[in-house]
Amino acid sequence: MSTPTLAQVVAVLDELYPPAWAEDWDRPGLVCGDPDAPVEHVLLAVDPVDVVVDEAIETGAQLVLAHHPLLMRGTSTVAANFPKGRVVHRLIREGVALFTAHTNADSARPGVSDALARVVGLVDLEPLVPASHDATLGLGRVGRLEPPLPLRAFAEQVAQGLPATAGGVRVSGDPDAIVERVAVCGGAGDSLFADVRAAGVDAYVTADLRHHPASEAREQAPGIALVEVSHWASEWPWLHGAAERLTAHLASLGLSATTTVSTRSSDPWSFHVPSPSETTR
Repeated sequence: MSTPTLAQVVAVLDELYPPAWAEDWDRPGLVCGDPDAPVEHVLLAVDPVDVVVDEAIETGAQLVLAHHPLLMRGTSTVAANFPKGRVVHRLIREGVALFTAHTNADSARPGVSDALARVVGLVDLEPLVPASHDATLGLGRVGRLEPPLPLRAFAEQVAQGLPATAGGVRVSGDPDAIVERVAVCGGAGDSLFADVRAAGVDAYVTADLRHHPASEAREQAPGIALVEVSHWASEWPWLHGAAERLTAHLASLGLSATTTVSTRSSDPWSFHVPSPSETTR
């Protein structure tokens, strides 16, 4: 086995997560790095933030594969006195490349929501929103919970399957209602409520639910429980599968690179203060 160049690793990642599968507004791909540079170690993370750059430098990684784009909305500067510019400067200075796979990794199969669905206990998965070019791909997943569980027990299973975060898991619904058919969407998923209703599910697991969309969703479909988790935690399970697939594809080409999943949380919340009603339950 020989060590791949960055260009060779990027070619494999583009095969696993084709850029054409990304949403029109998205900006995945290579952010910085020398295509001819060797890549012996790849660090996988959800966010390309300072703590992840710290870990890449400490572990000697030559490439960070991140889920979230660094410069998705564009910028007129990468000056080091701005957070994103500081990340770019640090990466280049330390010889660490950055590649991101975002909605193209969401749509892929297996992709981000497949990994989320598996860790919360779902089987028989299908896309929640099938892609127009291929109905086996697309955003979100719908699956069957085996065995069916009361909503409270299912929410506890979700919490056990994901990394712990300050926000934990929030639930809207009857705790004793039986949950069998479930929709999931890694990351922010309140734009998919119409698709969730059409899927005829008992519960929906996603992140970043805003007050008004969540309230209206419950009013329109009281029988569909909402299970809200951390954005970072909902996408973190994908990293393990992505690491395995990258390693396997490189090996099929006679190439070898070490892959490591980041252990640094990039969830923005630090701690949770329980309300008086929580502490007296």
